[in-house]
Amino acid sequence: MDKQTVEVYDARGADWATRRTPVRRAAARAFAATVVPGAPRVDLGCGAGRYSADLGHPVIGIDASHTMLELCRVAAPDALLVRGDLEALPFGRRSLGGGWANMSYLHVASTRLPLALADLHGVLAPGAPLDLQVLVGDYEGNDLPGDDIGGRFFAAWPRQRLLDVMVGAGFDVTTTEIEDDVVRVGAQRARTLADTVAGGMRLLVVGLNPSIYAADAGVGYARPGNRFWPAALGAGLVTRDRDALHALRSHGVGMTDVVKRATSGAGELTVDEYRHGMGRVERLVRWLAPGAVCFVGLAAWRAAIDRRACAGRQPRGIGGRPAYVMPSTSGANAHARPDDLREHLRSALDLACSASRGG
Repeated sequence: MDKQTVEVYDARGADWATRRTPVRRAAARAFAATVVPGAPRVDLGCGAGRYSADLGHPVIGIDASHTMLELCRVAAPDALLVRGDLEALPFGRRSLGGGWANMSYLHVASTRLPLALADLHGVLAPGAPLDLQVLVGDYEGNDLPGDDIGGRFFAAWPRQRLLDVMVGAGFDVTTTEIEDDVVRVGAQRARTLADTVAGGMRLLVVGLNPSIYAADAGVGYARPGNRFWPAALGAGLVTRDRDALHALRSHGVGMTDVVKRATSGAGELTVDEYRHGMGRVERLVRWLAPGAVCFVGLAAWRAAIDRRACAGRQPRGIGGRPAYVMPSTSGANAHARPDDLREHLRSALDLACSASRGG
């Protein structure tokens, strides 16, 4: 979370709370009814606890500000309170039955929100509901017009970009609503993989879709017979096996999929799914501008872009960035040898390095 924003809430949180009334209590109660009875639910950025008591039991309130947690303790004495960061949630994998995020993730920088929501995806159980509300628009900074407290960081969101990020983070969006200056999204945690993407990526790796095995394992290309990670290690793309977060943070290698729906095999996907998913990938690339994009598997590119495409750099890029397409690394693809897959990834990395140098 933005340090200056936390400091503002610590210093002036009580004053802030006196100016706010809980206008969404009915929505909070309706949300509580969608959580599996007895499952823990979390008030993400609980603030002064305006809605914590309406979210059912057991409820956990998490906030980075000590002052706000003290106020929450008064408003919701039965809540379990945790001082923590929305970008590093201190909960076990799949341990929570629902998430309520009312005007909290707007304090996370836009290019950092995909990872924050990926973290949230990891701690929610499959099927768990999520209610998220942020500012709508394109503002980002510490001087929001009309901010009656001052000094806080805000990131507002265009509707389509927020929906793309939610889908990429592994959520099935069920409702969206724009009212005045806010956008509200209702969603469920899907049985899929969350993107590991951020600003400043040197290479974005794009798979066809997650396998059910990978979705349950929590990392792409997880099946022992898949040759992606050995090839990536051999190509110098990564230095840790099956660790997408380390690949992003240490090597600037992000990961997503054209289609987020997990299946037993890519043969279950449709042309329409590839084309729709490619639109999301194109918008993601245009926004985050990685050095280059590498598609693992030719099926999506052929279905959505060029049905005659061959492996290698493509004449047409995507989202204004150069694109490389390589064969699938699945063990079922017997035509692709391990050495060839390694060389394809090395070529994609060279393309990204060349693009970053302006070559």
